[in-house]
Amino acid sequence: MSFEKDDKVVLHDKHSEYDGETGTVTQVIESMFGEPTYTISFDEGQEVGIAQDQLEAADGDDEDEADEE
Repeated sequence: MSFEKDDKVVLHDKHSEYDGETGTVTQVIESMFGEPTYTISFDEGQEVGIAQDQLEAADGDDEDEADEE
């Protein structure tokens, strides 16, 4: 799955201080090999050069559940 700017994603990188956190895609750059890399912004900073396989779409269900209460 590819991501676009402003998508909410969860980072999976055990070497990152943001591992498991939800952030927002702020930039998508296509490498010379045709693979996209992403810049992800978090509350406390950002990660640059993140590969697509390190990201997972964040659940948008939290907002829906709040509406049901």
